This record gives sequence, structure tokens and C-alpha cells, in this order.
Amino acid sequence: MRINTGCSGDRFIMTVDDERRWFAVFTIAQNERSTARHLDLRQIESFLPTYETARVWKNRQRKTIVRPLFPTYLFVRISHRERARVLATPGVLQIVGTPQQPVPLDDSEIDLLRTHCAMKRIEPFRELVVGEPVRIRNGALKGLKGVLVRRNSNLRFVLTLEMINQHAAIEVDANQLEPA
Repeated sequence: MRINTGCSGDRFIMTVDDERRWFAVFTIAQNERSTARHLDLRQIESFLPTYETARVWKNRQRKTIVRPLFPTYLFVRISHRERARVLATPGVLQIVGTPQQPVPLDDSEIDLLRTHCAMKRIEPFRELVVGEPVRIRNGALKGLKGVLVRRNSNLRFVLTLEMINQHAAIEVDANQLEPA
């Protein structure tokens, strides 16, 4: 328990349940922004970490797109009593935690995310797994599909010619590959 003093000097007791903590909220797919707007209308502090990515359309136009860093997730800073208001918000599926109760996040983790998002020095990371199907996303071999093989800290892309059932190993930079 924590004891705080009010504006008039009267003392009141604030229990741990009333303390505001950060929680991860699982949302409907591709609804993170609208869910954050609904939370804002309900005066619930939320944070949706985003990053910018460049996309090239079929007509070769480049456009910068702002996307959620963690698709289907955003963060809210709430007390125990505000959980019902969050769960009643359109787009919210659940507050992440155990079946008994939500699990709070460290303030330092959210502060780190906020700092790096503000400086635009953050992007999603998905480690490509050995044996996973991948596709080359740029360069002369753009669009080719194959399987990732890692040998001696070199990334090797195995190209499979399905029509003749033959394979060839090609060394490719990691930034040229994406999951297929």
C-alpha cells in the first residue's frame, strides 16, 4: 500500500490495485490504430509503437508507410479498476497475461520503446529459421523462392527448380530475404 496526500492535505490510501501499470492488449488484426483512438476517447493512456517502411508499388512509385511494430498489439497504462473499460473498448480482444490476471510490463521497457520510436530507430525483427521457405525481395533474383540454409555463419539460399526437381545453393545477404 502507498499513502498519498490529496490537494487539500487530506490523506487517503491508494492500494496497489489502484496503481497504474503498463499492460499489453491483444486487438483484432489490423485494428490497432482504431482501437488506440477508442481508448483515447475513453481517456485511457495507450501507446502504439510504429515504424516506417518504404514500399514500391507496381507503378514504381515509392511510398513511406507507417505500420505497427507489433501487429495486433498495443499497450495501455491502467489501474486494476480500469480493466473492464479496456475490455469493453471496440477492437480489444484481451489483456495479455495468465488466465487468472493480466501481467504488467516494466515501465523501462515501454520507455525504451517510446524513445526509439520517437527517434525512428526501431524496426521489427523476425529471425529467418533454417529450413524455412523464403523469397528474395530485391536484386536480380527478386521473387525467387527457396529454402534458407545457414552454414558457417553465412546465409545460403537454396533455389529449387520445381519443374526438374533440382537445387542450387546461392549466397545471399540476409536483408535481401523475406519469409515466403
